Amino acid sequence: MIDTHVHFWNFNPVRDSWISEEMMAIRKDFSPKNLLRTFNELQITGCIAVQANQSEEENQFLLRLAEQNEIIKGIVGWIDLLNPDLEERLTYWGNFKTIKGWRHVLQAENSDFILNKKFIAGINLLKKYNYTYDLLCYHDQLTDIIKMVDQIPDQPFVLDHCGKPNVKNQDLQTWSANIKTLASNPNVSCKVSGLLAEANWKNWKEKELFNCFDSIFEHFGVERVMYGSDWPVMLISRPYEDWFNLVNKYATQFSAAERKLIFTDNAKAFYQV
Repeated sequence: MIDTHVHFWNFNPVRDSWISEEMMAIRKDFSPKNLLRTFNELQITGCIAVQANQSEEENQFLLRLAEQNEIIKGIVGWIDLLNPDLEERLTYWGNFKTIKGWRHVLQAENSDFILNKKFIAGINLLKKYNYTYDLLCYHDQLTDIIKMVDQIPDQPFVLDHCGKPNVKNQDLQTWSANIKTLASNPNVSCKVSGLLAEANWKNWKEKELFNCFDSIFEHFGVERVMYGSDWPVMLISRPYEDWFNLVNKYATQFSAAERKLIFTDNAKAFYQV
């Protein structure tokens, strides 16, 4: 099994200012060694390390970790897609085969950024270099995300954290309609990850999360959904095992072959690991 969404960092209170005081559980360092015991117990054999800092230094940091830790099967790094020398940078990073794709924290950007022609042209270059692109956004940004991906044919995309629906308030109607539209694009997949951060951290109900899963699996199907945790961010709510067991419980409705797609095969095919 592969966890398609984990982060590692050496905590820096200035750089990592998004980790607020109320997130005390994750205001510290996290390395692959912190995951090994849990992964072994759950029979998870690898992960995709996703950028947490928007710099090319982050790529080097994750590459060093991957060299030292075989559980890292692939990296989703960061690159400046507005850089006029983007092709030169893509060529350079192409020397490091562990880097499978790229991500920008679009949840922190506005419509003008997401729909910027130069930004879209940057993403449009990625398939030439065989890279994937992770989409990180809030539910109220999905209409812009849909407009963006529709302009970039044949690029493999994956939606992180189900597009961050409003789990806490269960205001899911507009989100679900946008998920249906986004999923109609065959180049977009989805990670069932990160939903604990969108719920009431200490007092969520299983049904609230399963309502979100229902929409994701209805529209993306088991062929385009992959398991992820968003560790260590999800620790603000529950231990790793709780999230894994929750997804696993929901997946009992599927056949063994379908569960293998969700937990293993879709990730291997998408990230080519």
